[in-house]
Amino acid sequence: MKQHRIQVSAPGSLMLLGEHAVLHGRRALVCSINKRITVSFSQCSEAVVRIVSDLGSYEAPLDALTDHPDFRFVLDAVRQYPLKQGIELKIESEFSSDIGFGSSAAVTVAMHAALMQRVEPDRRAGFKMELFKRSLATIHRVQGRGSGADVAASVFGGVVAYRAEPLEIIPLKQSFPLTAVYSGSKMKTADVIRYLEERRALNADYFDRIFDRMDASVGEVVGDFSTLGRNLILNQKLMEEMGLCNAALAEIIKGFQSLEVPAKISGSGLGDCAIGLGKVPDIGNFSTYQLEVSPDGCV
Repeated sequence: MKQHRIQVSAPGSLMLLGEHAVLHGRRALVCSINKRITVSFSQCSEAVVRIVSDLGSYEAPLDALTDHPDFRFVLDAVRQYPLKQGIELKIESEFSSDIGFGSSAAVTVAMHAALMQRVEPDRRAGFKMELFKRSLATIHRVQGRGSGADVAASVFGGVVAYRAEPLEIIPLKQSFPLTAVYSGSKMKTADVIRYLEERRALNADYFDRIFDRMDASVGEVVGDFSTLGRNLILNQKLMEEMGLCNAALAEIIKGFQSLEVPAKISGSGLGDCAIGLGKVPDIGNFSTYQLEVSPDGCV
């Protein structure tokens, strides 16, 4: 018999400033968006974990969870809690996992939040920070590396100034329109990081200066949010200097520039999206998403 239904949602996210620099002790600026992933959780009488989602379905014994490439973040979260009864999960997403909107972080945050509510219902103080730490641990176990900026955005919402080491999270409760344009291709973040690290090994000082400029741009926006537009433009130039702008992204950025809209690559680069401030009409034949930066984190 099903019982104790819990429903939690977490927002997707986009990087505004500081990609790659955040992996080297500098700050980044990341935001949550009004596209969410929802996890519905209920107990069942069978000792199984059952998942239904747009990516397909999954079922395995509670004490013998098998790997599945589409559900690794979810299954890692489940393994962290002493569940004594089987569970059924329904995962619904308002955006495709193929687009760089932080789907892995969002589903991980929603999953941990649901499990924490079930297993630790009396927890109140420090809930969001504990949720962040557990979710980031799952990201690291599954994919090996990640700054956690997208996790912070999904947990806290709005715009977040974020440093991974030493940990610094400054929520800025901002809300504004944003347009994301998908380049039509996606390179795995780990592959882009590897490519950039190989280049950095040849001239570390050059890249450190770029990272320092990115960090300074985040500090300027934290002090005066009206400077976001010009710092988007600056960070785009820095992404180009690092060799992270392919032909499709360059075409999208040119389209934003023709409309006099501050814009930059969002994410690791060499694929995924470019973003521009405000609501912008379609650019070329690329998929365009009218978004809002949402002040709401995981709920």
